[in-house]
Amino acid sequence: MKAYVFPGQGAQYPGMGKDLYEKFPAAREIFERANGLLGFRITDIMFSGTDEELRQTRVTQPAIFLHSVVLTAVAGSDFAPAMVAGHSLGEFSALVAAGALSFDDGLTLVAGRAAAMQRACGINPSTMAAVLGMPDELVEEVCASLKETVVPANYNSPGQIVISGTVEGIRLASEELKQRGAKRIVPLSVSGGFHSPCMEPAREELEDAIRKARFSRPVCPVYQNVTAMPVTDPGQIMDNLVAQLTSPVRWTQTVERMIADGATSFTEAGPGSVLQGLIKKINPGVATSALTVGA
Repeated sequence: MKAYVFPGQGAQYPGMGKDLYEKFPAAREIFERANGLLGFRITDIMFSGTDEELRQTRVTQPAIFLHSVVLTAVAGSDFAPAMVAGHSLGEFSALVAAGALSFDDGLTLVAGRAAAMQRACGINPSTMAAVLGMPDELVEEVCASLKETVVPANYNSPGQIVISGTVEGIRLASEELKQRGAKRIVPLSVSGGFHSPCMEPAREELEDAIRKARFSRPVCPVYQNVTAMPVTDPGQIMDNLVAQLTSPVRWTQTVERMIADGATSFTEAGPGSVLQGLIKKINPGVATSALTVGA
């Protein structure tokens, strides 16, 4: 069974999507529609902007979403998933690609999500750090033992977990984890503590927009971050999307469940190859590839 996966924030790069825009009229139509919906020419930043310009949250999230959705649209009948999943932001790309959400609603929600997250960062100063070479259970134990807000945010692969929380919480957790034997702690260059209670203002802000959007039953199961379980019910999809901003991304568990449910190959639809690398760490024997489209 063929699974498709969709990357999240951090996969962007200058020039992303320009080749698709130039080669495919269908891609050009979607890009221009996005420019109109967003109220600014995101294509100018994607195609010729600097890395710094592309890292702005209001640009990054819609840009990655747009790249992924355009790829699947241009692929046409070659895009035939048995199951899909997206990493954080990538969940919105997965839902649009699987027909659970329209492109217009998906892009509107992604843009709103980016703005809400940016505002939450101003309300609750926070950050994130990657913990390498430590069992998940020990990371969970250390986070739970601290009085400051700090939680596991991304279960990326065995031995690679990202923690998120207040600046002081990350500092205390990092010190304790080093003492407990963590191979390495890497502070992340992010604007806030995503997928933690620090994002509660964003969750509240985005919930109303999610509830007002129109969701349909997807063409295949969507494995959502919050539960790592397959979902097809539109109501459950909405509930999980609302919870996603303050809950961890269970990527390791998601990939393991997809394999258990019959996934024999994973194709990454979007910029970069981050998810292919993580999947290989989770299960070295499974086939991975990038979604490519011909001229």
